[in-house]
Amino acid sequence: MPEAPVITVPVPLGDRAYDIFVGRGLLAGAGPRIAALGARAAIIITDENVGPLYADALAEALQRQGLRATTFAVTPGEATKSYASLEKVCDAVLAAKIERGDLVVALGGGVVGDLAGFAAAVVRRGVRFVQVPTTLLAQVDSSVGGKTGINSRYGKNLVGAFHQPSLVLADTALLDTLPIREMRAGYAEVVKYGLIDDARFFDWCEANWRGVFSGGLERDEAVAQSCRAKAAVVVRDEREDGDRALLNLGHTFGHALERITRYDSARLVHGEGVAIGLCLAFRFSVSLGLCPAADAERVEAHLAATGLPTRLSHVPGGCGSVDDLLDAMAQDKKVKGGALTFILARGIGQSFIAPGIAVEKVRSFLASETGEA
Repeated sequence: MPEAPVITVPVPLGDRAYDIFVGRGLLAGAGPRIAALGARAAIIITDENVGPLYADALAEALQRQGLRATTFAVTPGEATKSYASLEKVCDAVLAAKIERGDLVVALGGGVVGDLAGFAAAVVRRGVRFVQVPTTLLAQVDSSVGGKTGINSRYGKNLVGAFHQPSLVLADTALLDTLPIREMRAGYAEVVKYGLIDDARFFDWCEANWRGVFSGGLERDEAVAQSCRAKAAVVVRDEREDGDRALLNLGHTFGHALERITRYDSARLVHGEGVAIGLCLAFRFSVSLGLCPAADAERVEAHLAATGLPTRLSHVPGGCGSVDDLLDAMAQDKKVKGGALTFILARGIGQSFIAPGIAVEKVRSFLASETGEA
């Protein structure tokens, strides 16, 4: 494997600024980087899959740097982003005597990062935290930007807080053992950045996706470029009052599918929902006369080439009726005044925020996609 330097992606948010480090083998050197933040203690929040692989080594690395370090593991899976799990994690942080100047370290995928970050945001009204994402999806998306939260019976990520990490360590070597399904799911978020506003990056993805999956230098570049793209949006709009909503391209559809499948990862994981959602967003844009059909076909062809689902019919067990889908969308955070807001596209790399889309237009489109028309 060719050697590559560690890539640093700054997130310049004033007194909340931090760095994202991207590269192979970063976990082995995590102790000094985390210790440099000046904490006296840390609690590592992980899950029962990742913990046995990496948590002990990370705790020992922190202890060698003079930090008091403990570990707490949660059950893997999207269902863990719940009120009950939040209570357990908050209690674990308090039991570990973590003070405001200490650290919560999120070691895991997006579920662990969202849950641990939310606990860090609310315990003692805010303690510092570090993201050590172990999945591609977490490295390119959920670990960056300070969105934390849990799910409610009413929908995904509806309870949460904006709380920026103090450091993000994206060790791309950790992805070598990631199941192919999880790699594909994370890759949907990589592609999203090209579709939003960087057609050249989408071109790059089409040409280099195999290297991203196999672990070549292309993987580091894909993670770093995704982080640069997200960081740029977060700096412009930290609390999603404007441009940051563009990062939700494909997510209005995707989150609805996750809710309908009851967050059952055996049927659908987040990145798969996003992949279908990206294709639906482009096809919906075509149906509205906004986007060339060739661009939607190109998006679908690329995602399908990587093994990702692209159609509602690809959801195992089905995705319900049009009314089921509309009801799920109605709980989306992007609903305002009862009207749906979508991120639509005029072409690849030309996405925009489209508020107030008439429900009947959505209904007609979904009917054509489900065969109910």
